[in-house]
Order: sequence, then structure tokens, then C-alpha cells
Amino acid sequence: MTVSRRPLTATAGFFRNRSQVSLRRSGHSIVPAIQMTICAVAAYAFAEYVLGHSGPIFAATSSLIALGFSRDPQIRRVLEVALGCTLGIIMGELVLRWAGSGIWQAAVVLFLSIMLARFLDGGGIFATQLGLQSVLVILLPIPTGGPFSRSLDAVVGGCFALIITLLTPRDPRKEPQQDVRKILTELTEVLRSCAEALQQSDSTAAWHALVRARNAQSLIDQMRSALRASDELISISPAHRRYRSEIGTLNDSLQYIDYAMRNARVFARRLTSAINNAALSDSAVQRISQVLENTANAVELLSLGLSERDATASAINLHNARGELVAIASELHPQMLGVQRLEGETVVMLFRPLMVDLLEAAGMETEEAKQVLPTV
Repeated sequence: MTVSRRPLTATAGFFRNRSQVSLRRSGHSIVPAIQMTICAVAAYAFAEYVLGHSGPIFAATSSLIALGFSRDPQIRRVLEVALGCTLGIIMGELVLRWAGSGIWQAAVVLFLSIMLARFLDGGGIFATQLGLQSVLVILLPIPTGGPFSRSLDAVVGGCFALIITLLTPRDPRKEPQQDVRKILTELTEVLRSCAEALQQSDSTAAWHALVRARNAQSLIDQMRSALRASDELISISPAHRRYRSEIGTLNDSLQYIDYAMRNARVFARRLTSAINNAALSDSAVQRISQVLENTANAVELLSLGLSERDATASAINLHNARGELVAIASELHPQMLGVQRLEGETVVMLFRPLMVDLLEAAGMETEEAKQVLPTV
């Protein structure tokens, strides 16, 4: 009997790719891991030897949470840990005085704490800290420094995390620029997939482009989180304030890129229908496909302009991107593209707002971008 080797080969390939990704992720985490280790040990030592707290584990854990690998702003995480600890202790003390200690009391206080946390704030860290502290008050002996010593330990850990952040050199542009490059790469591929689907009259490929555009929303949300963290770093670190305008530009551009991706979804959905109904002539198919390819090339220039750290190179790429986009936008009229049927005209008309979004992302004012489009 011959046993097929394909499953084994596929499994080996999966583990090989997985190992490469894991090794790459571990390599990128070496410096943050060193920072987190130093911060946690220093916070613990300060709380124990300077403040005299016995086993100040929350000084270490809060510093780890505040630094972490999350892109959420660190000041928010510090406040969530400190306030969560304090409110959790208050909740635990109230239940302890009212009903004493025990398993059912711990269950009651945990439920009430989680519900209170969700009422006050949507942050997961806040709910975890509030619930954990309330249960500890019910189930464990009060520490030697009093019940609120844990809150102080949490504040100490958070302060050490902020100090490490200020003392550690970090470019606040790095993560947002990496994110915008990923987003615009996805948009480029969506546009090229739409062009290929149109040329091959493949509505399934157009639908796949729509799905890809939908999946890019997580990248946009990720960049928003990175920009919030960068804004915070700029606000607390004088050394990074020179990057304020660049972060502001990325923030403004992200809004329009988000609009462009949403309009790309609308366009891909309509294109799917147009292909199914054969709504475009051969001439229109060729011209619109070329428009999509040219737009994809312009988006690549836009990506270079927004992700380039050198100011001169960034300005040149943005200027070139605007020039390419203006040239494409000036042709977005159904008659100029050889479109004759109503459904084909709808395809062109739905691409026009996407083009305005891209022009705005490249730095053009809204009214100026609209005026580039030919009058319909």
C-alpha cells in the first residue's frame, strides 16, 4: 500500500513556517523583554526596600501590564491598574464588613466588581484588576501595610513603567508607519485583484477582493491604537515632540485611508454585480482595468510617502502620488471610459469617492480634490 506524503509535507511546511514566525517574533521581543524585566524587578525592590511593603507582587505585575506588548496607551494602562486595585479593595472591604469572608462572598464580590468595572469603563485590564483585588480582600489576609498598600504598589509599578518609557529611546513614528504601509499594501492588492477580475470576467475574484478589503479593517484599528500610543509618548516625552506634526499627518491620512478602504468595499461589491451581468463592453473593461492598475501604482507611491522617515523623500513621494492620482481622477467619467450601460456607469461613479479619499490622504484639501473630477 502506498501512503501519500502530501499530508506529511503540508504538516512539515506548516510547522516550519510557524517556527520561522515564532523565531522572528521572539527576536523582535528581546529589547522589550529586557525592559520589562528590569522594570518589574526595580519596582518590586523599591516597594519592598524603600516603602517597606512585604511581598509587593503588584508593583511587579502592574509594571509588566503597563509596559507589556500591547499597543494601548501606557498611561491608560497605568490608570486602569491603579484605579482597578483601589476600587477592588473598596468593594472587597464593603462585602467583608457586610457578609464576612468565604467562597460565596468571594463569588458575590467578584460578580459585583466585574459589573461595576464594565459600567465604569470598557477596558479589560480595569475589570481584571478590580475583580482580582476584591477577591483577594475576601480570601487572603490583609497585608502588613494595610489593604491599600496593594494600590500603592500598583502605582509604583506604573510609575516605573513610565520612567522606563521616557528613558528608553523609541521612535513614535515607527509602528504607525509600519501599519500604514501594511494597510496601503492591502488596498493596492484589492485594486489589482479588481482589475484582474474585470479583465478575466471573474466575479468570484472580485468577491475575494471585497473580502480582502473587509479583512483590512483590523489593520486600520491596529494603526489607530498605535497612533494613540504615539500621541501619548509625544505628550509625556519632550525628546519626541519634534515628531508631533508627522504623527498628526499620519492621523489625518488614516481617516481618509479608512474611507478609501470602505469605498473600495462598496466598489468591489458593485463590480461583482457588473461582471455577473456583463454590464461593461470590452473597451470599457480595458480602460477601467487600466485605471485600477494605475491607481494601485499611485497608492504604492502614497505608501512610500507616508511611511518614509526622511522628510525630503516623503515629500517627493507624496507629491508624485498626488500627481498620479490627479491624472487618474481627471479621467473618471463614464463616457471617457467607454461605459454605455447604467450599471457600468454606477461602477465608475462609485470609484470617484474612493479617488477623492486617496487625494485627501495624500494631503489635498477636500474641495480641491473634488474639483479634479470631471463634471458629470
